[in-house]
Amino acid sequence: MKWEGRRESKNVTDSRGKSTAGKTALGGGLLGIIATLLYLFGGETGKQIAPVVEQLNGDAQTEQVETRQLTAEEKQMGKMAKVMFADTEDVWHQVFKENNLEYREPKMELFDDRVNTKCGSATADVGPFYCPADETVYMDLRFFEELHNRFGAERGNFAIAYVIAHEVGHHVQNLLGTNAEVHKKQQGMSQKEANKLSVALELQADFYAGLWSRYSQEYLNPEDIDIALSAAQAVGDDAIQKRVTGQVNPDSFTHGSSEQRKEWFMKGFNTADLHQGNTFNYIK
Repeated sequence: MKWEGRRESKNVTDSRGKSTAGKTALGGGLLGIIATLLYLFGGETGKQIAPVVEQLNGDAQTEQVETRQLTAEEKQMGKMAKVMFADTEDVWHQVFKENNLEYREPKMELFDDRVNTKCGSATADVGPFYCPADETVYMDLRFFEELHNRFGAERGNFAIAYVIAHEVGHHVQNLLGTNAEVHKKQQGMSQKEANKLSVALELQADFYAGLWSRYSQEYLNPEDIDIALSAAQAVGDDAIQKRVTGQVNPDSFTHGSSEQRKEWFMKGFNTADLHQGNTFNYIK
């Protein structure tokens, strides 16, 4: 994605370089990566995030905070993420205006150790997520190297753009009332039926990411859509389950299969129509 020299969002806080010293948290290595992928791309309320955070953190305690200087590469990635986030602001202001709606911009915080949110405290092992309580996207940019190394996603900055756009898609759902409606319906449902609604929510966020990509296509490189589809392939529930356990259980899906995620991203890209993203009639 072409990003150099373009507008950076003013809604981004960069908290990277701050780390906690003392007793270390549980959940590093493969456990943390699996949890990252299983809970990837937000839409999670504090209730959904909390069990993972609790498992990863264990009885972790903080004794002091250490700071370090960001590397030149880290600074460059931060600037790139700010430009990508600014792109989502521009596109969603336009889309909402076209639909006689008013867009309220979310915030984004970059972190690389742990972060406190209105949805609870989280470590970097949780991965990228959106917290509706404070309307903020939380991003650990180191995640993308793990996504490539362990789960085979193609390298490229558009993988970062896709994840940011997906998380902002959850913000769009929050503004439109979709999040609240889904979580209300999930109360009292069986886990199997509740999972179906979670899948629909995630696929709709993929649709919104595709829609954003279409509006931003003047900045795309020829390979960018393939990079986004590779990331969607890597984080499909079936791909993760097969790689981790060797088996696939569709009833336990919470984010959708690889093919579903790619399908809905491309539907958003091809239609660029906010009203074509009703994934809830699709998932039955």
